[in-house]
Order: sequence, then structure tokens, then C-alpha cells
Amino acid sequence: MLEEQIGRFLNYLLIDKKYSNNTILTYEDDLNTFLSFCKEEKLELNEIEKEDLKNYLVYLKKHYQNEKTISHHITSLRSFYKFLLMEKILTKNPISGIELPKLKKTLPHVLSEEEVNQLLDIQITDKYSARNKAMLELMYATGLRVSELINVKITDFDMEMALLRTMGKGRKERILPVGEYAMTAIQIYLQHYRDSFCIKGPKEYLFLNNHGNKMTRVGFFKNLKKLAKEKGIKTEFSPHTLRHSFATHLLNYGADLRSIQELLGHSSISTTQIYTHVSNEKIRKNYEEYHPHGK
Repeated sequence: MLEEQIGRFLNYLLIDKKYSNNTILTYEDDLNTFLSFCKEEKLELNEIEKEDLKNYLVYLKKHYQNEKTISHHITSLRSFYKFLLMEKILTKNPISGIELPKLKKTLPHVLSEEEVNQLLDIQITDKYSARNKAMLELMYATGLRVSELINVKITDFDMEMALLRTMGKGRKERILPVGEYAMTAIQIYLQHYRDSFCIKGPKEYLFLNNHGNKMTRVGFFKNLKKLAKEKGIKTEFSPHTLRHSFATHLLNYGADLRSIQELLGHSSISTTQIYTHVSNEKIRKNYEEYHPHGK
């Protein structure tokens, strides 16, 4: 019964909530972990009590060291139980009162403007350097998520107006302005190099790998780390480093949070406010470095 209800829940996310395939796969992975636990413990859906879910939390802590991952599993389970109550499959919610692990608030890693200029200073010598420059310029120009970047299609661009249409989390569409540097890099890539990636025929996606398929998240990050190493950039990287840098640099130059929220596609302004902390940290470092009595 549990396996069947998980399947129904995933269909609900797809059809009713219109979640993206990537989001649904994440829910599926989390709930399959819960399914494995229930099979080991020989638990049926209608028999699960709060004590069982406390044991599941212990089970997660044994299997996952990262508190953020554990928290995500519990959040997925809460959504699943909310669905079961809504569908009247269950009449009580055993997960209510189960607390999420307390997460340490960490600020995103951000590149300085000098490091961004280093990273984007790519001499175009072949199809790979042309593609990599176009990808990095576009990410820094628009603040795209990595998942949004690799899913950009040629038809998503309005070349004359220098606008890009993208579909973000929750299938929310937004239209983004694209700066001159990024547009120039994309046009060079499109006009002179992209066709050489199409070894399996025409493709709708803008950025392709050497097999002629859509660029992957792992492939992008691998290229990014390699390039950063070549440029001697020491700042710790994550796949979203350029996105974080985009937002922080906008804020440093006076852009308001509401505009940055729209550009990033955040549903809540509270998510965007993390960048004010990054900016404040920069102010503190500048004070210590440049004020005569700062240290």
C-alpha cells in the first residue's frame, strides 16, 4: 500500500502541482529511502506511529552525515503525509511534531569582481572554449541556476531584444535581460562553433557536449573547476558560484532586493536577503582593510 501511495503522490506532483521532473525525482529518491526503512521494519502505512518516525530520523542520521540532506528527507515526508491527509487515506499525521535538524546558516561563496573577470577572460581558440565562454558569460549576466542554464534552448532567446525566457522552480517562467558581453559570446558560439557539436543531427538545446548531447550539470561543473584552477582562482566553488556572484555584485552596485528577487526567480524575498549578509560581510572586510583604526 505504501509503494502505491508514493506513486499516487508523485503523479499528484506532476499533474496537479506541475513540478519539474528534477524536483519529482528528488521526492521519489527521498520517499524510496523511507520505503526501504519501512520494509526493513515491516511497517504498513496505516500502522506507522510517531515513534516509528523518530526511529526513521535515527536511521537517516546513520546513513547521511549531512544535516541538510536529512532535513530534505523529512520535508519530503511531511509533504507526502499532507497529501495522504488531503486524500483522506489517513486521518492522523504521525509526522507532526517531528523536528527538522537545526541547520547551520552558511553564506554562499562569492567571487570578487576581479576573479569573475579572470574566469571570463577566455581566449576563443576552438569550439570548447567558445561554448565555455558563452555558458559562463550567460550565467554571470543573468544569474541562471545551473539546471536552467543547461536547459536553455535556442528558441528561448530573442536575439534582437537581448532577452532570454527561462523556466525556474515550480515551472515559473521569467524573462531576463542579457548583457552585451554574454550576447556577443553566444552569437560567436552559435555562428561559428555550435554546429560542430551536432554530430547526431540538430539539437534544440543551446549548449551541447562532445557527444552531441545536452550539456549536463556535472559536465558544466567539471569544466568550471578546471578553468578556475587554470586561472589560479582559490575561492571555494559550488555549481551556483556565478549565480551568487551575480546577485551580490548587483547588490553592491545599488540594485534593490526586489529586482534581484525577480531576476533570480525567488518566490520569497527572504531567500534573496541572504545576499545582504554577504554584502555586509564585504563592508566589514573593507572597513578593516581601509580604515586607519579598522583593526
